[in-house]
Amino acid sequence: MTLLLTTPATPAEFEAYYRLRYEVLRQPWGQPAGSERADDDDEPTTLHAMLVAPAGRVAGVARLSPAGANQAQVRYMAVAPDFQGLGLGRQLLEHLEAQARQQGLTECVLHAREAAVPFYARLGYLVVAPSHTLFGSIPHFLMRKLL
Repeated sequence: MTLLLTTPATPAEFEAYYRLRYEVLRQPWGQPAGSERADDDDEPTTLHAMLVAPAGRVAGVARLSPAGANQAQVRYMAVAPDFQGLGLGRQLLEHLEAQARQQGLTECVLHAREAAVPFYARLGYLVVAPSHTLFGSIPHFLMRKLL
């Protein structure tokens, strides 16, 4: 199956993009709709990416934003459950890293949920330190990768 890697541009595309972010990253923990959005989502320096299946269904999403001098941060990485294990997360992450490199950034950081640490480690990220615990139950770890 060939998926389209794109940037949401229309209100309908952003609605589908945010819906997947909510369904994967917030809803399972009883969080309210709207909690999947961030204050800096609309900043011109924030880059949104999504993978869309042929029928128009959003299969994966991720976001890149500046995080400091020469540093980018990946956030809100989510793949629909029935698309997991197919390399979509890797495809999204490699796309965002390429975008960061094009901007002249030399490091990428992220706060990975404990269950996702092995995924990011396989792609070259190193654990820097334990980070926050989301919703009182999901430990996160600060990870980084030199680009």
